[in-house]
Amino acid sequence: MTSLQDSLKRAAAAKALEFVRPGMKLGLGTGSTAEAFLELLGPRVQSGLKIVCVPTSERTAQKARVLGIALGDLDALAPLDLTIDGADEADGDLNLIKGAGAALLREKIVAASSREMVVIADESKLVRQLGKFPLPVEIIPFGYKTTLARIAETAAALGYADLKVTLREVGGSAVTTDSGNRICDCAFGAIRDVPALSAALSAVTGVVEHGLFVGVATTLLIAHPGEVEVIRRSR
Repeated sequence: MTSLQDSLKRAAAAKALEFVRPGMKLGLGTGSTAEAFLELLGPRVQSGLKIVCVPTSERTAQKARVLGIALGDLDALAPLDLTIDGADEADGDLNLIKGAGAALLREKIVAASSREMVVIADESKLVRQLGKFPLPVEIIPFGYKTTLARIAETAAALGYADLKVTLREVGGSAVTTDSGNRICDCAFGAIRDVPALSAALSAVTGVVEHGLFVGVATTLLIAHPGEVEVIRRSR
C-alpha cells in the first residue's frame, strides 16, 4: 500500500467522524479503512464522546477494546443509528463488493440492522462497474465442493460461463470466518446486473452470504487528493 492510499483512507475516515453524534449506537466495520476510522474515533471517545458500538469481527472488537471504545450486543442495541465500514469496490449507485477481510456475513448483518450505512474508501475503490475485484462468498464447510459447483452452475446460467471460483486459503489451509464458515472468491469480471446476481447467489444451497451489498449503503465517502467526495443514495 502506498503512503498516498494511507492518507486518502485516513481522509475518508476523518470525514466519517462528522456523521457521529453523542449517544449514537454505531456499527464498526472491518478492514484497513475501517481501522483508520477506529484510530480516529478512539481519541474522541477518550476525550468524552459517549457512544456504544457493535463490531463486525473479532479483529475489530479487539482493536476497539484497546482504544477504550464501549462495545455492546447487536440484539440488545438494534436498530443501530449508523454503521461505518469500508468497501473493496463501490459503484455510483452505492452497490458494493465487500469481504476481503472475510467478515462479510457479520458486516451485512450489522449494516442491515442500521438506519444508515456510511462507506469510506479511497478513490481506487470507486468503479463504473463492479466485478474487477473477485466477489467473496461465505459458504458452509460441509459439502463445500458441491456448493462451489452450484455457484459455477448458477453463474453460467446468468451468462458468466468463464467464472473462476477459488476456495480462499492461507498457508495451505482454508480460511475460516468468525462464524466458522469458509470463503470462496469468484472472479466474475464485469457484473452486468448486480441485483440479479445478488438474488441468484442468495438462492444457492450452501451459500451463507455473499459480498454484494445492494441497497444497503446510504452514503459513500470517496477520498481524492485534496477532497472527499460525498455520494448519497437517491431516494
